[in-house]
Amino acid sequence: MDGVRPPWWYEGTMECATCSAGLDHCHGTLVLHFEAQPECTEPGCADLGRARHLLIIDCRSVSGGCVCTETHLVSA
Repeated sequence: MDGVRPPWWYEGTMECATCSAGLDHCHGTLVLHFEAQPECTEPGCADLGRARHLLIIDCRSVSGGCVCTETHLVSA
């Protein structure tokens, strides 16, 4: 855990249920854009399907905003 001591309750036993089940998935967050392809926060994620991502957000939720949100608001 990058030199940080885990909480007392962790004890190294927590595991992703989807990993344990052997299901194809991604641990990143899928960011949906108005006029562009979705993108994932997980480096190297090649399959941007919604079914593979447990976390999906709209680009308006991205901290600092998104360029396509500004474009979409201007053209609306």
